[in-house]
Amino acid sequence: MMFTMSAAAVAVWLGTVVTILSRSHADRNVYPSAGVLFVHVLEREHFKGEFPPYPKSGDASSDPITFNTNLMGYPDRPGWLRYIQRTQRSDGVLYGSPTAEHVGKPSVIEITAYNRRTFETARHNLVVNIMATEEFPLPYQAEFYIRNMNVEEMLASEVLGDFLGAVKNVWQPERLNAINITSALDRGGRVPLPINDLKEGVYVMVGADVPFSSCLREVESPHNQLRCSQEMEPAISCDKKFRAHFHIDWCKISLVDINKVVPVYITRSEPGTGVLPEFGEYNPPSESLMGRNYFSDFLITLAVPSAVALVLFFILGYTMCCRREGVIQLVHHGSIQKSTKELRSMSKNREISWPLSTLPVFNPVSGEVVPPIHPDNYETTSMPLMQTQTNLQNQITIPQQRPSGDSYVMSTFRRLEVNGIPEERKVAEALDL
Repeated sequence: MMFTMSAAAVAVWLGTVVTILSRSHADRNVYPSAGVLFVHVLEREHFKGEFPPYPKSGDASSDPITFNTNLMGYPDRPGWLRYIQRTQRSDGVLYGSPTAEHVGKPSVIEITAYNRRTFETARHNLVVNIMATEEFPLPYQAEFYIRNMNVEEMLASEVLGDFLGAVKNVWQPERLNAINITSALDRGGRVPLPINDLKEGVYVMVGADVPFSSCLREVESPHNQLRCSQEMEPAISCDKKFRAHFHIDWCKISLVDINKVVPVYITRSEPGTGVLPEFGEYNPPSESLMGRNYFSDFLITLAVPSAVALVLFFILGYTMCCRREGVIQLVHHGSIQKSTKELRSMSKNREISWPLSTLPVFNPVSGEVVPPIHPDNYETTSMPLMQTQTNLQNQITIPQQRPSGDSYVMSTFRRLEVNGIPEERKVAEALDL
């Protein structure tokens, strides 16, 4: 069976293939300057034409596309280059601030686009050629913390231009550049709650060629430093020039004059060739190894501590049983045990008078004087001071005068016996009343 295709169809198919291959292998050159913020937007619209048409119905303009970026030959990007893409339907952004040590070293960044609907991929190469500038570095640098912005919002050209314009009105420099932009999350900030349209916050560093203005210096006054220590907003006269679009935390502003910064030089050793020095031919150990004698290890580990313990045992036994001091201690200990046993046996059979806390208790409601029960077979050593007044016996009824008149009422008292002798002292005192 022969497969045929018209000439027009073949031309269209070849044109499509050639177009896709040529775009996927095209290199794009960019020339950022050292010490100046570099921003490169990965537009989804630019990559949509890279993917072949999807046979099923669907809107190709709304395909979710994500990007993966890395330095060619390495799994990640250079240290100074960052990447962010908030959602699959938003553009990706490469941003960062190259330093002077990267000048003259082209970096090829591989950009791989993934179509999450068709699972197709496309690849571009971005060649970054870092150029040196005479203005680098600008001597005066200020870092602002903007609370109502995310990093991808701040990287937009119009938003960053508005911010630099506000800074220029306050600072009045001849040259002003954005040096770096950093998300607050990269500085240890917390992810905001998804309420009230809270933002992550962003740090923006700018540099100028003139000293800081008096407005920027206001945050260094003792009054504003005190307010910042109390977590209060400082009073900055030029804050109204930013307040319309940017909410700046003036307590976190950083002013650096690099002319006054003491440079720190780190001496690094020259890198080697990466080849280990020659140590000669490797000689493996012989197969006929002699057995090791562990008898000496046994003596040191077990026999020696056992011998020391035995000697100490004999010394202690001799001291306690044969010496005068040891015998005295043993006799003294035995006498204490014997005396303790005698006191315990005597305490079970002793008969003493009851304490005052166990005398008859007067009840102000019923007018009764009720003593606790003391059975003869009760153990006195564990008897509580106050007992429950139940099963009253040997009660005596006596008259009691009412407070309001001369008539009497009968009150009941219990007969108390101590050591077999009736105690009627309380009853006599009550009758005398």
